[in-house]
Amino acid sequence: MTDEQQIRHLIERWAAAVHDGDLPTVLAGHAPGIVMFDVPPPEQGVRGIDAYRETWPGFFEWQASGAVFEIESLDVTAGADVAFAFALLRCGTPEGFERRPEQRLRLTIGLRKAGGRWTVTHEHHSFADATTPPEVSAAEVHLSVPPEGE
Repeated sequence: MTDEQQIRHLIERWAAAVHDGDLPTVLAGHAPGIVMFDVPPPEQGVRGIDAYRETWPGFFEWQASGAVFEIESLDVTAGADVAFAFALLRCGTPEGFERRPEQRLRLTIGLRKAGGRWTVTHEHHSFADATTPPEVSAAEVHLSVPPEGE
């Protein structure tokens, strides 16, 4: 199996485990020092496998209410010992998709290879800002944010 195939398998297995609420498989393949920037707070992200583990029970509870979590597209770039992947996922409830059928969770993953095994060292999950009209440019959004302290 190529490095790209190994990484793709790791991420697809992780996504299926998230959907199923299978915490041991969600944690498998993640580094002890994982850093995750997630949609909900904290703004500084979570650091370490214990903190990462603590983020999942509430999500699993929400997921069990009928939400979906499935990869729609996945791109992987692998070097000799460092790789990254980005994906779009359907993540939401049927009611949410009725309101915003185009909404997708954006996922970026950083990985390192050690001992012949790929390990997730970084995850970043985000949704696009649904409060900003699509015709507004990123520069316009940036210019509308007041400087810190105002």
